[in-house]
Amino acid sequence: MKHDPTITDGDKYKTLFENDRVRVLEYRDKPGDKTSLHSHPDFVLITMSEFKRRLSGADGTSREREFKVGEVAFGKAQDHMGENIGKTDTHVIFVELK
Repeated sequence: MKHDPTITDGDKYKTLFENDRVRVLEYRDKPGDKTSLHSHPDFVLITMSEFKRRLSGADGTSREREFKVGEVAFGKAQDHMGENIGKTDTHVIFVELK
């Protein structure tokens, strides 16, 4: 992986499980926290908290999203940076597909 988030942002990403098919990551941050540019393969996102986030792509695009507790979403492989622009901590589980 180009920019492994457990290396670029090891203070925020923690590997919970990994085998030859998936890697499960836990992500936590606080309001105002930002991540470095990092990569995810195709993944499933499970939100454990309510939060607001700005995602900036490596191509310069940017979008803002609000998440509720218990959302589950599929994401295609991507490179991005994230910023917690809300007033609550972020807590997310990523299931990265290999």
